[in-house]
Amino acid sequence: MKVTVDERGYYGSFGGAFIPEMLYPNVEELRVNYISIIENENFKIEFERLLATYVGRPTPLYLASRLSEKYGAKIFLKREDLCHTGAHKINNTIGQIILAKHLGKQKIIAETGAGQHGVATATVCALMGMECIVYMGKLDMERQKPNVERMRILGATVIPSLSGSMTLKDATNDAMRHWISHPADTHYIIGSVVGPHPYPDMVARFQSVISMEVKNQLIAREGNPYPDYVVACVGGGSNAAGAFYHFVEEDHVHLVGVEAAGKGIDSGESAATTVLGKPGILHGSKTLLMQTADGQVIEPYSISAGLDYPGIGPLHAHLCNSGRVQFLSATDDEAMVAGIELSRMEGIIPAIESAHAVAALVQLPFEQDDVVVVNLSGRGDKDLETYIRWGKY
Repeated sequence: MKVTVDERGYYGSFGGAFIPEMLYPNVEELRVNYISIIENENFKIEFERLLATYVGRPTPLYLASRLSEKYGAKIFLKREDLCHTGAHKINNTIGQIILAKHLGKQKIIAETGAGQHGVATATVCALMGMECIVYMGKLDMERQKPNVERMRILGATVIPSLSGSMTLKDATNDAMRHWISHPADTHYIIGSVVGPHPYPDMVARFQSVISMEVKNQLIAREGNPYPDYVVACVGGGSNAAGAFYHFVEEDHVHLVGVEAAGKGIDSGESAATTVLGKPGILHGSKTLLMQTADGQVIEPYSISAGLDYPGIGPLHAHLCNSGRVQFLSATDDEAMVAGIELSRMEGIIPAIESAHAVAALVQLPFEQDDVVVVNLSGRGDKDLETYIRWGKY
């Protein structure tokens, strides 16, 4: 099992580039150049320097002793919440903005759901002195106000998406329309392993620093680079792709992706794509997505703004279909309870996205001393209003 795409941009039967003719020059420019740029020694030096001195990598691998005692396993938290800006998203935005510079672009656009990718994009644009426009669903802007203001403080223009469910799917649509109209000077930083090839592969490569660090840290801590389990939440799936990347070919490592069940998988208000979805085309790639019998996208729902996406990245669709990754789900309430539990047992308030991964621990049949790595993809500062409104603590 590989995590790299074939020459057509496919992982098995999923992937590709299904794009309008007007987007072809933009995407083709990326496809032709991205490998040679990111393998260039000057690129690597700048990328690694900024990850170390600006992002704060390597992030710690923390043994959660009280959580471990409860679940009867060695539970390590990969602390992506300690990255600059508070989530894993900046690993990708650093990589893509250096790539954009090599391509001669002067302006950056992005989409965001929970706001963490938008903040990370606005941050690196401020760092590099580049104009930044971020599209964000109006509903997400209302429930993620702190991140909206962070983007604005950093100098970004935040444009509300008013169509559809006014969430991440709609922000992505608007960002793609903008890119079609501004192909020459603008680079679109997609925040997850979604979209047309080469984005899923490119984003997974930038996020793979997570699993590479885990391997090195486990050698130091356990004398063995391979955990028994790696657990990560999945919306589009960038943090999970990064956490799984260097373990996919190791069949003895059990990989677990956790989706948002919302108010229940069968409630009509869910985002559990691997259960409810079927193959289709979304945002430029063939993947699994929630859709009606005639192919119309079903609006997803989750209490977490970063997980209410109607599809998953094509890599994850392939890993699901092949059985290499076990996909579970957690409801809103299960995730919120897990977030409060982590806060009170370890003194770490997680992003609600990450809390879904923690919520899945109860579903897994750990044996004594199993080594479990949970990718804690983001911190909970942005979600305090949601925690407060939920109120059951």
